[in-house]
Amino acid sequence: MSRRVLRRPAARRTARVLLSLLFLVSLLFLVAAGADARADTAPQGLDEKAALAYSQAALGRRVADLAFVDAAGQAVRGDDFRGKPLVVNMIYTACFHTCPLIVQTLYRAVEAAQDTFGADGFTVVTVGFDSDNDTPARMRAYARSQGVDLPAWRFLTADQATIKRMAADVGFVFFPSPRGFDHLAQTTLIDADGRVYRHIYGSDFDPPALVEPLKDLIYGRPNAQTGTLTGLIDRIRLFCTLYDPRTERYRFSYSVFIGIAIGFIILATGAALLIRGWLRQWRVGRSM
Repeated sequence: MSRRVLRRPAARRTARVLLSLLFLVSLLFLVAAGADARADTAPQGLDEKAALAYSQAALGRRVADLAFVDAAGQAVRGDDFRGKPLVVNMIYTACFHTCPLIVQTLYRAVEAAQDTFGADGFTVVTVGFDSDNDTPARMRAYARSQGVDLPAWRFLTADQATIKRMAADVGFVFFPSPRGFDHLAQTTLIDADGRVYRHIYGSDFDPPALVEPLKDLIYGRPNAQTGTLTGLIDRIRLFCTLYDPRTERYRFSYSVFIGIAIGFIILATGAALLIRGWLRQWRVGRSM
């Protein structure tokens, strides 16, 4: 009897230890599950302020001479695009929401810009930043699917190191996400010397957002031939092309010339009246 009495407390202690261990294991499991749940519900997306600051810091930065491959499989270098303004947008071909909208918006803006400056006034490149999947063939198919058939528009791809360097040079932010990639909706203008001049933000913008800074780069740059007839014509085009939102096109406006002509007529008429009055007084004085 005494031996049974001695065994019961030992059995109870063992049971309590087992229950305590089971409780601790359950508690650890719940804590881990809660942590996983918090990770799943953590907000995903861009830090807008930090991304914008990073993007704006690229203004004035010279873009490196990097090696790319175009949609036809031909090698291309960044310096091949020097000498005229360059419009750059970065997409990934598996994107079915933001990227196609950016490309279609840019298409309309480039159409308007080419109407204004001509097809050889500037160049456009679309760079696929998903280096594992955005092959030349995929970029070629993507251009076809988006109906991009405008001249001087190239679709490029490159290895991961080159893409990262390009993105850093132009201040473009992207990173993997459950949807594929999160990235800035950014179109970048680079001047003829290869420096970042302007960013256009958003997936839907009006053509003037692209055309107006291109005017600065093409007609208003410091090395423009301002003393030549070509430079004078460029200056006139700079001030006389107006955007018509109904047609989404730029048109040449003669209102400036009309205003100049009216002003000249008024000044000439006033000068003629003054000269006539002065001659009349001179004749009267002479006759006396």
